[in-house]
Amino acid sequence: MRNRNRLLIAVLLALPLAVVGIAVAAGAFDGAKSATARFHDLDKAMDAGYTARVVDLSGATCIAQAGQGGMGVHMLNPSLLDDKVDAEHPELLVYDPKAKGGELKLAALEYLVFQSAWPGPGRPKLFGREFDFTGTPNRYGLPPFYSLHAWIWKPNPSGILYAWNPRVEC
Repeated sequence: MRNRNRLLIAVLLALPLAVVGIAVAAGAFDGAKSATARFHDLDKAMDAGYTARVVDLSGATCIAQAGQGGMGVHMLNPSLLDDKVDAEHPELLVYDPKAKGGELKLAALEYLVFQSAWPGPGRPKLFGREFDFTGTPNRYGLPPFYSLHAWIWKPNPSGILYAWNPRVEC
């Protein structure tokens, strides 16, 4: 009985990984990758509208969470804040600040929709996964929002769609 319970737990834990694995194998991130590849060059990202550097209420520009890892430096394109979710047009680009040479290196994409703007029932979904929800109050001083990180440029041992990456340090 005990072995059967362990097997059931293992299967339940593996299911989300299998879904993401299928998405990766099917090329679910290919469009996002090709659409954002040019943003490895921060100047090109800024030219495309990613001009607002996100700062939390403490004044931090590199976002990290003790015990979880980091996200990094977020560059927002304010013109993309609307009620749409588009894999090829993320609202934010996430940069790793500890890359070689001290330059910011593109690590992830972040998709963000304010709860008040989202027209659909439930949470938005992308890459086969529902967005995370952040209520208020929050560390950014923002109204409630949905977000999803896609670590397509830097491996994340916690999962390609997990918000925090233990390999990112601020």
